[in-house]
Amino acid sequence: MPYYGFFDPTYILVILGLVLSMAASSYVNSTFKKYDQYRSQKGVTGTDAAKYILQQSLITDVSVQRVQGDLTDNYNGSNKTLNLSDATADSQSVAAIGVAAHECGHAVQDAAHYWPMRLRTGLVPVANLGSTLSMPLILIGLVLGFNQTLIHLGIFLFSFALLFQLVTLPVEFNASARAVRILSEGGLLTAEEVPMVKKVLFAAALTYVAASLATFLQLLRLILLFGGGRDRD
Repeated sequence: MPYYGFFDPTYILVILGLVLSMAASSYVNSTFKKYDQYRSQKGVTGTDAAKYILQQSLITDVSVQRVQGDLTDNYNGSNKTLNLSDATADSQSVAAIGVAAHECGHAVQDAAHYWPMRLRTGLVPVANLGSTLSMPLILIGLVLGFNQTLIHLGIFLFSFALLFQLVTLPVEFNASARAVRILSEGGLLTAEEVPMVKKVLFAAALTYVAASLATFLQLLRLILLFGGGRDRD
């Protein structure tokens, strides 16, 4: 990979990844704020929606709890808790119901032994290890005279972060699809509200798509810079 003065052209890939991530984050925030203004016609809250989905799915071992923060909602499969943020738990907005429903979708996946979710859970320690060790190994390889073994090992470990991101995509899209189907079939959402919830969840899903693309671009940059095994002197 040629350099032009002090400019590394592969930085374009880093910048592109940042732009994609920022655009996705901005879009999800604007979409949530837009539909956070629409109050549910049935008057249900995010907590009501979550409990309804769990009940309809015959899930009795998951508790619904409140956590501090804004959009810090999550499902914790290790202790079977569905954690709803202050912005979601008591809100009757269509956006809040969508967020709560999505997290319930993960609880439904867990109960159904949805294999992509189990695969993602299994990849967590490997992806974390890869993210932690990849760059130090590459840097050590450079310090030791462009040691190809260490550099290629670092790139290989970084690829697990991309694998984790890719496996996450179907898990997130499927969780939303399950939740919206239960809400719409059960009558908690009106015909006008279903498309609104879908737009909120689609915007949220785009953040995972952007994260995957950004990670891919970072991996591509590492391969372009160090993967060829050519003499850098």
